[in-house]
Amino acid sequence: MNSITIILTGATGMVGEGVLLECLQNENVASVLMMNRRHFDLTHPKLKELLVSDFMKLEQYANDLKGYDACFYCAGISSIGMKEDEYTRITYDTTLHVANVLLQHNPNMTFNFVSGASTDSTEKGRMMWARVKGKTENDLMKLSFKGVYNFRPGFMMPFKEQRNVKTFFKFFGFWFPHVFPKSTLTLEEVGRAMIHTSTKGTAKHVLEVKDIKHLAK
Repeated sequence: MNSITIILTGATGMVGEGVLLECLQNENVASVLMMNRRHFDLTHPKLKELLVSDFMKLEQYANDLKGYDACFYCAGISSIGMKEDEYTRITYDTTLHVANVLLQHNPNMTFNFVSGASTDSTEKGRMMWARVKGKTENDLMKLSFKGVYNFRPGFMMPFKEQRNVKTFFKFFGFWFPHVFPKSTLTLEEVGRAMIHTSTKGTAKHVLEVKDIKHLAK
């Protein structure tokens, strides 16, 4: 099995950092380019960093984006307190722009998008964030990547050595597997499943918790 090269966003957040740590320890990953808005202080032989202050101007960094097998798009933001147009700009507009720029330079790339449980594929539901995530999923799947996979994880348990862990998880995360066993998985599983979309592939393109667990095996 050939090792893959990955572009990863969101390393300064909990999901992105967890997926990154799995990539760095996984023998099927040759290298990772973490694309960040701000510096993330982590060094590893497999790891490079590209600082991009505005993802909507990503085309300016074209020479740094060529020759990659996969993008793990883990960047995101909570919708709490946000208006729909602002949340759409960050969640939909930015993601689609990044995807289109990467596609120009990596036509055989696999693109993985971290969405969320209860995302609304109809784009018509009452929950604003779920509609926007649903539209993002739907329009990503229209692009001509080698494969597009939308991850809908539930409660995610971080690596012990992670730095970017929300306070809520530090105090209550231990109980998730016991209280919500069918909705809980580890970030190690999320990262491994993402790697497997490129190395093994899967027929499903919208992956719920049970699908992520199965693909991670």
